[in-house]
Amino acid sequence: MSKENALAKVSLFANLEPKYIKGIAQICTERTFNEGDVLMRQGDDGIGLYIILAGKVKVEKADQNGKQVELASNGPGDIMGEFSVLDGAKRTATVTAVETTNCLVLASWEFNSFMKAHPEIAIDILPIILKRFRETNDALLGISSARS
Repeated sequence: MSKENALAKVSLFANLEPKYIKGIAQICTERTFNEGDVLMRQGDDGIGLYIILAGKVKVEKADQNGKQVELASNGPGDIMGEFSVLDGAKRTATVTAVETTNCLVLASWEFNSFMKAHPEIAIDILPIILKRFRETNDALLGISSARS
């Protein structure tokens, strides 16, 4: 599958015009992670977002006692790290490959430069980001209330 086809299937980019998908594809790199490799670590700087092409990862977050709580399992077509890329905040979770995983990686500085050159794409991306934020927030609240 081409980078463009993979990007067009990702919710974050699904509403973008083909010319923008093509531009984003040109600034993505492909990377393979082996089982046990950490793609991103909670608390680290967000240097890029990841789109899974093949494989599987687990998403974990340390609770207030330092215990790792698994939040999700992600696979092909899933995107991770978009919050940190857009707001510059630290990573909110640790993501680890549970099998060989191939990803497209979009560096923060590349994506931010692209958005500055094409600010009109923000209108199409913003609703998706807000939806993801709400889903993540609901999942975290569910974990919090389950322990109470």
